[in-house]
Amino acid sequence: MAEATEDDNREEDSEESDEEEDEEPKLKYAPVTRSLLPVYRNGDATSTFIVAGDKMVMGTHNGNIHVVSLPTFQSLRVYHAHSASVTAVSISPFPPPLPNIRSDASFRRPLERRQTLERRQTAVKPTLNGTATTTSPRSTRSLLPLPPTPSNSIYIATSSIDGLVCVTSLVDAKDSTKRNFSRPIQTVALSPEYKSDRTYLSGGLAGQLILTVSGQPGTSSISTVSGGAGATASGWLGAIGLGPNVGKDTVLHSGEGAISIIKWSLSGKYVVWVNEQGIKIMRSGLYLESVDSDFAWKRISHVDRPDLPGWEEMASVWKARAEWVDETNIEADDLATTTNGTHNVGGHSPVRSQRNLTEKLVVGWGGTIWILKIYPGGAGTGKEVGERKIGHAELVTILRTDCIISGVSLYSQNVLAVLAYVSPDDEEASQSVSPSLRRRHHRENAVQPELRLINVDTKEEISADTLTVSRYETLSASDYQMGVLPDIGNKSTPTTQRGALGVLGEGFWNAAFNPASLFGSNASIRSNGSGDKDLGSSTMVSSTIGSGKAAILSSSRSSDLPLVATSTGMKIFIHSPYDCVIAMKRDLSDHLSWLDSHERYEEAWDLINEHPETVIASTDNIPLSSPTTPTRAQSSLAEFFADNSSQSTSVAHREANSTAEKEKRRIGDLWVEQLVRANEWGHAGAVCGKVLDTSTRWEHWVWIFAKNNKIEEIAPYIPTTQLNPPLPSLVYEVVLGHYVTRNRRRLKELLDQWPPELFDIPSVTSAIEAQLKTGGKGKDSDWRTLTECLAKLYFSDARYQDALRCYIRLQDADTAMELIREHHLIGDISDDIPGLILLRVSDEQMKTASLKELEDATKEPISLLVEEAHHGLVGPETVVSQLNTADLPLFLFFYLRGLWTGPHRSTLSEEGTIPTARSEKLANESRSLIEPFSDTAITLFAEYDRPLLMNFLQSSQSYTFEKASAVCEGRNYIPELVYLLSKIGQTKQALRLIIDRLQDVSQAIAFCKTQDDPDLWNDLLEDSMDKPRFIRGLLEEVGTAIDPATLVRRIPEGLEIEGLREGLSRMIREFEIQGSISSGVAKVLQSEVAVGMNELRMGRRKGIKFHMVEDESPLAEDIETQSPEPPNEVSKPLKSTPTPSEQAKPGYCPGCDLPFTEKETQTLVGFACPFNHVWHLSCLTNFNKGKGKGPNSDDDTPERELRFAVGDEEGNYDYFARSVGDKVTHARLLRERIGKGCPLCVHKDLGEAF
Repeated sequence: MAEATEDDNREEDSEESDEEEDEEPKLKYAPVTRSLLPVYRNGDATSTFIVAGDKMVMGTHNGNIHVVSLPTFQSLRVYHAHSASVTAVSISPFPPPLPNIRSDASFRRPLERRQTLERRQTAVKPTLNGTATTTSPRSTRSLLPLPPTPSNSIYIATSSIDGLVCVTSLVDAKDSTKRNFSRPIQTVALSPEYKSDRTYLSGGLAGQLILTVSGQPGTSSISTVSGGAGATASGWLGAIGLGPNVGKDTVLHSGEGAISIIKWSLSGKYVVWVNEQGIKIMRSGLYLESVDSDFAWKRISHVDRPDLPGWEEMASVWKARAEWVDETNIEADDLATTTNGTHNVGGHSPVRSQRNLTEKLVVGWGGTIWILKIYPGGAGTGKEVGERKIGHAELVTILRTDCIISGVSLYSQNVLAVLAYVSPDDEEASQSVSPSLRRRHHRENAVQPELRLINVDTKEEISADTLTVSRYETLSASDYQMGVLPDIGNKSTPTTQRGALGVLGEGFWNAAFNPASLFGSNASIRSNGSGDKDLGSSTMVSSTIGSGKAAILSSSRSSDLPLVATSTGMKIFIHSPYDCVIAMKRDLSDHLSWLDSHERYEEAWDLINEHPETVIASTDNIPLSSPTTPTRAQSSLAEFFADNSSQSTSVAHREANSTAEKEKRRIGDLWVEQLVRANEWGHAGAVCGKVLDTSTRWEHWVWIFAKNNKIEEIAPYIPTTQLNPPLPSLVYEVVLGHYVTRNRRRLKELLDQWPPELFDIPSVTSAIEAQLKTGGKGKDSDWRTLTECLAKLYFSDARYQDALRCYIRLQDADTAMELIREHHLIGDISDDIPGLILLRVSDEQMKTASLKELEDATKEPISLLVEEAHHGLVGPETVVSQLNTADLPLFLFFYLRGLWTGPHRSTLSEEGTIPTARSEKLANESRSLIEPFSDTAITLFAEYDRPLLMNFLQSSQSYTFEKASAVCEGRNYIPELVYLLSKIGQTKQALRLIIDRLQDVSQAIAFCKTQDDPDLWNDLLEDSMDKPRFIRGLLEEVGTAIDPATLVRRIPEGLEIEGLREGLSRMIREFEIQGSISSGVAKVLQSEVAVGMNELRMGRRKGIKFHMVEDESPLAEDIETQSPEPPNEVSKPLKSTPTPSEQAKPGYCPGCDLPFTEKETQTLVGFACPFNHVWHLSCLTNFNKGKGKGPNSDDDTPERELRFAVGDEEGNYDYFARSVGDKVTHARLLRERIGKGCPLCVHKDLGEAF
C-alpha cells in the first residue's frame, strides 16, 4: 500500500508540474551581467543600486560607484567614494529628466571619443603582488567631462557603513562633498532640489534622521551631530564666517532604533523613513506656502510594525523597501484580469491621477506589505474652517506573505511586483544542497529568490518565477535589490505605422539608445548592413525605430542586451551581489514563441492573423548597419524625416505583411500536421480551409487526404475561387469522381458550389454517364441525383439539347421550359412531344387528377406548342400525329383548343386593351391551322368542351356535315343538330327537333325569328295548337313577329290553357308599348324635319354679297378688248392645289380668277363660308373632279344632267319654266357636284351651298 501511495503521489506531482509548464509565464527575463563586467572586476560585488531615467547607479562592497547609461549599459563614470560597502544610492532630481534628442546630438561625437579613451585607460593591469588594479580615470574625466545635458546634470549621493555620505555631480567632479557621521549610514536621500538647497537626509544605526545642508563643493567635513569638539568648532566658525562652510546637520527624529530606508516622494513634499518601530511619514520643507511654514519637517503619519512573533528580534535585521509610485506611468491591469495567458494588445494604459492631490506609497518590510495614500493638507472645512491642515496618510492595504521582501513596487494598478527571499527549512535545505555544501557555513543553505506578481484586490499570487543568480546559497534577503524603470512611452500608435517619428513618443529608451539613427535616411526600416563590423570606438547598430526598439551593442557584449533594448513596458531591475537580471513584460512576440514551442498552433495562428506585427517584431533584434549622417542641415525635427518617412514606412509595412504571411503559412502547416497525427481528419480539413492560401499547399494536403481515403473531410473546404497559380483541375476531378460512386447527394452539392471552370467537365460527365449505364435503368433517388448532375454539366458545357433531354426525363418542367425558351430548343424535341407535354404530369396524376388539374399542369407546354405552330418549327401535323400515336386525346384536345382560341394574347396596347385588328388576325391565322383536323376537333370538343363545339360549328367551314351530325346525334346534342340542319336549309326538320325533342317554345320562337320564314311560323302554330304550354309561350314571347289576331283565332275553342289571361294581357301590353314607341318616334321625326326645313328656308332667304366689276373699269375694257368671246369660253387653267388660306379677290371666281360682270351668263354658286367664296358653277364642278380647266372645259357628265345643271355652251337651259320636279332634280345634281361645301375651306361644316 505504501508503494502504491508513493506512485500516486509521483503521478500527481508530475501532473501538477505539467500544468505548471503549460501555464505561460507573465514575464520574461534577460541577464545583463556580462554587460556589466567592469562592475564585478577585482572580485567586487554590488551592494546597492538605483535606476531612473536613462541612468543606473550602482554601489559596490569595495566602495566604488558605477554610473552606466541605459539601455546601452555603457559606463559613464566610475569613482571610488567609500572604503567599505555602499549601503544606499540617491540621485537628484528624481526621476531625472529624459535625454533630449536634439540637445544631445551636439555632444554625441565628444562622448564617443571620451568612451574610447576610457576603455583604453581603464584596462585591468597586473601589479607586482599579483593582484589586479584598474587605472584611475580621474585625469581623463577632468579633461573630457560628460556633456552637461539636462539628463546628465544630476547629483549622486551614496552612503556607506564607513559612516561617510558622498555627494557628487555627474558632470562636474569638483562639485562634490563628503561628510563623516562617525557611525554606519544605512540610507541617504537627496532633496529633489539639491542643486539649489544643497540638503539631504540620512540615517543609520544611530537611529537619527538627520537633515544635512552640504558645505562648500570640494570639501570633506565631519557631521556636527557626531559629538566631536572639532566638528562643533568648525561648524560654529563656519556659521559666523570665520572658517570654511562645512555645512550643518539637524536631527529631525531619533530614539526608535536603526533607520533602514529614507525616500522623498516624487512631488518632493513628503518624506518616508522606516526604523525599528515602524513607518514614519513627514512633511518636507519644500513647496510650502508661507502660511504653512510651520509644517516643515513635521510628522503627519505613523504605521507601527506588526506585532507578530519574530518582529522584535528581526526588525533591525530586515531591511525595509519603499517605493513612491508614479501612477501616471502605471500600466493597465491586464495581468490582474487575465489568467489564460493572453496579452493586452494595447500594452499601456496610463492612469491620469492628480499628483498634486494624492500620492501613493508602497512599503515592504519583513514579510508584510503596506500600501498607503498620502493626502495633502490645506484650508480646513466644516468645523475646522480657518485652520490649516498638514495632510494625512491613509492605509489602503496590508498584505502578509510567506517570504522576506527584498524589493517591492506597483507593477500595474492592482498588481504588486515583489522580490521574495524564501527562508528555507533546515531539513529541506539539507536535502537539496549538495554534500560538499553541507560542510560549509550554515548560511550557505539559501534558496533562489523569486519574483512574484500579487493581485492586491484578491490577495492571490498571479505568478512566481524563480530567478537564477550566482552563489545564491550564500546570500541573504538584504543582498538583493530591486528597482523599477516605468515605461513612459505612448503605445497608442501601431508599431508598423509610426516611422522614425515614433521615437519621440517612445521616450528615452530609443533616443538614448541610438540618437544617431534619427539622422539616417531609412530611419523607419532596418538597414541591410552588418552589425558586427568594428567601428573603432564601439559597434553601434540601429534597429526598428518605428517599433519603439533600439540597440547599441559592443562586440563583446551578451546577446541578451538586444532583448532588453527591444522590449517595451515596465522593466524591473534585480541585483544580487554578482548578477543583474531585468524582468520585462512579455509582448505578443513572446506569446507567439511560447505558443509555438508548446505546439498550440491554433492560438498562434489566430494571434498572427489578428496581429501580424507580432511576427515582424520578433525579427527586430537582428543587428543592423550603422545609420548614415545627414547630407544637409535641418532646422527642425520634422525636416529630418520629410524626405523619406512615408516611403520607408510603406516599405516596412510590406515587409511586415510578407513576413507575417510566411509565418502564418508555417504555423498553419504545423497545425494541420498536428491534427493529422492525432487522427482528427475532420478538424484538419476545416483548418485547411482556414490556413491554406496557395495552390501548392492545397495540392499537397489534398493528396495526403486522398491517400488516406479522407477526401470527404477536406472536400467542403477546397477553395472555389481561382488561386494564382490555379489549383490543378485534377484535384477537383478526383474529389468529384470519389462522390460519383459513393455519395451522389454530396456530388450534387459540390457541383452547385463549385464553378465549372475549376475542373474538366467532359471527364466528370463521362464518369457519371458510365455510372448511369452500370447502375441500371431504375428511377431511384440515386438515378435522379446523377441525372440532375449530368444535366447541370451538360448545361455548363453548352450541350443544351442533352441537358434538355435530361430535364425531360426528370420531369423538371420549370428548368426544361426555361431552357427551351432561352435557347430555342423546341425543334430539338419535336420527336418527343408527349414527353414535353407530360413534364408536370406524373403517372399517378394521369389516373387520379381532375381535368382542371391536368389542364393547369400542361398549360405552359401546350401554349409553347401553339406559339411554335405559328412559327412553323413544330407544325400541328407533328403534334397531332404524336399525340394520336401516344393515345393522349385529352392533351390533343388542349392543343386543338389552343389553336382554335389562338395564342396567348400578350400583346397589349399602351392603354392596356388588346388591339382588335391584331387579335383578330392572330385568331384567324390560328383557326386556319386547325382546318385539316376539323373532324378530330369536333370529336374532342364534343367530348371535353360542348360550348366550344357550338362555337366551332358556327365559325368553321372546314368540317364535314356528316361527321358533325353523326357526333352530335350520337351524343344527343340537339342544339348543335338544329344548327347543322338549319345550316343546310332543313329548317322544318330543325324546328321539329326543337318542338319534339327539346320541347322548348322559347327556343322555337327564337329559331323562327332568326329564320324569318312565314312557313316556319305556320308550322310552329300548327304544332303548338294542341300544346297549351306552347300556346301560352307564344302569347307571352311572340311579340310583333306575327299578327296577334291570327294567333288568337287559331287557338282551338274549349282548350284549357293555364295562364291564358296573363298571356293575352302581356301580348296586348306589348302591342300597346310598340304603338306608343312608334308614335313617339314619329313625333320626334316630325319635329326634326320641321327644324331642318326652317334651316333650309333661312339659308335660302339669306343673301350673298357679290362683287361685280363694272364695264367702265379698265379691267373690263381690257377683257372686252382682249377676249370678245363670252367669259365661259375663256380658257384659263385652274389652280392645281389651292390652299384653304388663299382668299379670292372680291368679285373674282376662285377657280378661274376671272371677275364677275353684270352680264354674267353662268350660274354663280356662293358659299356662306368665312370668306364668302363665289364660284362659276362649271369651275366648281371641274375643281371637285380635280381638272385644271376653265369654265368651258369638257365634262364626262351625261348631257341631260349637264344641261339641267349648267345649261348648254351658251348658258341656256332646255326648259323655259321650271317645275317642282325640275327644281328638285336641279338641286340634287348641284348638290352632288358641289359636295359638302366650299372646297377651299378646310372644315366641311364651315360653308353651305347657296
